Amino acid sequence: MENFRKVRTSEEEMPLPFPDLPLDVVEMKVKEGSKIRNLMNFAMAQMELKGRRQIVFSGCGRAVTKTITCVEIMKRKLGGLHQVTKVRYKTVLEVWENQDPLPDGPAQNLTVHKNVPSICILLSRDPLDPNQTGYQPPEPRHEAEDTASSTKGLKRPLPPPREELLPKKLQVQVSDSPRGSGTTAVQPDH
Repeated sequence: MENFRKVRTSEEEMPLPFPDLPLDVVEMKVKEGSKIRNLMNFAMAQMELKGRRQIVFSGCGRAVTKTITCVEIMKRKLGGLHQVTKVRYKTVLEVWENQDPLPDGPAQNLTVHKNVPSICILLSRDPLDPNQTGYQPPEPRHEAEDTASSTKGLKRPLPPPREELLPKKLQVQVSDSPRGSGTTAVQPDH
């Protein structure tokens, strides 16, 4: 394969695996190179400013973890969202071109069909059927979490640091003797 280079990649188009979706539902197609900040800005604007009731996040291959991350951020920021997750395989076609073709022959291309994992996650403000496979109810909200979450996204305050976890520093002792400056540095015991 060292003489080949990838010239094209295409995914097979598959319908969303959720029945009864509105025609104008927003599908966030997450790619490996997508920026989470850009995805979240658009998705949050759709749900909050445009008043959408449902949104779908989908990704395949290396984008699966990024897709899940986006969903978890959305659930934490909005709260009260019902979720249905569907996992499946998607076929990806890669076309590879030979860099050193035979002198008399045409350029040789190689087509590779790969089955890669794919995930589709539906988030909905409206209740969904709890009996369908992959359903997750909204997480219950606690009053203690609501008040603490105003502190830059932390759900609960951090505990005070314990002294044994702090790095050992130089200790300074003050001497009562009249000679010298009165301070000496002492290395901590190891």
